[in-house]
Amino acid sequence: MKRIKYACLAQTIHFALKDDVSHEEAVNLVKREAEAYRQGLDRRKIRYRVEEELTQPDGSILLRLRRQYNAYPCGDYLA
Repeated sequence: MKRIKYACLAQTIHFALKDDVSHEEAVNLVKREAEAYRQGLDRRKIRYRVEEELTQPDGSILLRLRRQYNAYPCGDYLA
């Protein structure tokens, strides 16, 4: 029988700019969207660690993180 002891997801999320608004407004919306994503993880009590947050030349955000998978313990993945 197999049992999962620890589980963690590695994610890369690209928060892209919206086309139907001005560039400055689109950059602000992307920043708020990325922050709302992090707040949602905190609110749902999902453990995570941001590995890297890159602002692209066009103003979009690339977020690389490790996060808890379902309710499994993360072990050393997020240490």
